[in-house]
Amino acid sequence: MNHIRSEVVACLRRRALRLRSGQAAALQSRFMELTMRAFEIERATPIEIDTAYEIVREYYEAMSVVARDTRDEFARLYFEDGAGIWLASLGKKVIGCIALRAMRQFAESGEVKRLYVRPAQRGRGIAAALHDALQTYAKKFGYRWLYLDTVDNMTAAIRFYEEHGYERCERYNENLQATIFMRKQLRPAS
Repeated sequence: MNHIRSEVVACLRRRALRLRSGQAAALQSRFMELTMRAFEIERATPIEIDTAYEIVREYYEAMSVVARDTRDEFARLYFEDGAGIWLASLGKKVIGCIALRAMRQFAESGEVKRLYVRPAQRGRGIAAALHDALQTYAKKFGYRWLYLDTVDNMTAAIRFYEEHGYERCERYNENLQATIFMRKQLRPAS
């Protein structure tokens, strides 16, 4: 299937080079329709803990995370009010995730964790869709702030967060692996 898709892509690109700009734009739009299958974003339910934990474990390995939640800690932290894990799926296959947990040390605040999209699916807007779903929930829940931490070498992640309105802030946790701390205001103080 991928071989056929590659041949179609090459053919469409060659045709696009020979067309005027208006025709090329229409062809590019059609190409996007053919090659970009729709993905879905849903908040995981308690019966999906194992599925959600599986992609988070993949994230741990891919990002070399040192401080890892056990399955029981994961279930306790992310399957309560004010928290959640959103899964991106393509058909029945999970291809990405993002998590939110309540922050006990700051009122009306949540912490964004575990944003991950499998490498073969990157560049399709999945991370942004996951983040948007989390942010929509956080606003409805009444959070005023979202916090997150990351590391210096995750430049794409840092750029993504900055493009989504996060600003650097002081260290707010004891995560020894984290070197950059950010936050985003969702709504002004009442």
